[in-house]
Amino acid sequence: MEKQRSNVPEEEKQQSKIPIYVTILLIAALIAGYFIWAPFKNFVNEAYQVLTSNNEQRISEWVGRFDFWGPFLIIFLMIVQMFLFVIPSALVMIVCILAYGPIWGSLLTILGVFVASSLGYAIGAYLGPVTVYKLIGKKTEEKIEDYIDSYGFWTVIIARISPILSNDATSFVGGLLRMGYWKFMGATLIGIIPLTLAIAYLGENFERLKSGLIWISAISFAILIGYIIYDKVLKSDDQ
Repeated sequence: MEKQRSNVPEEEKQQSKIPIYVTILLIAALIAGYFIWAPFKNFVNEAYQVLTSNNEQRISEWVGRFDFWGPFLIIFLMIVQMFLFVIPSALVMIVCILAYGPIWGSLLTILGVFVASSLGYAIGAYLGPVTVYKLIGKKTEEKIEDYIDSYGFWTVIIARISPILSNDATSFVGGLLRMGYWKFMGATLIGIIPLTLAIAYLGENFERLKSGLIWISAISFAILIGYIIYDKVLKSDDQ
């Protein structure tokens, strides 16, 4: 029998629709602002060009121009990045730490990830499977759902600590599956804090940072594979 996916209890479907309305209103306001307000349109176009340039120094200098509003811009970029997959989440983290230093940049990075992950969770929880499929694709959703169903907490930790895995997809699917919010955010913080500290330590040298992120990804992926193998062996011994 085929596994039934995203089977949300009826009482949970009756939760407040306020997050849906707020999300729709925010998206509509951004779209309207782009076409109606020329300065906002110019800002969006410039931001897109800078953030897709793959030039860390240019991006860092651009963020530094915003002074007081810089931290808000970083958090905004972390949210927007969930929907613009051409901008890696690790890149925004690197830019934040380069612009604000290892201590304040790390704290701002963690705050930004917390806010963006919460929004991604809410989208998955309140907008449902159709929206998640459109954002990340059905195959990706099903693959992550299988891992979260099987390994839950550890899947989120590994996804956060590894720069090459999809943080955003994990947020959407975590909400879709109604994984406990604080459990989800706890796993998010456990994973994202070591990655942030590694970027802060390695960020002074781009080549060292690049190789360091590759090693972090490889080690975290190996840990996940090892845990899956161990779990399967353990389950086979119990049968």
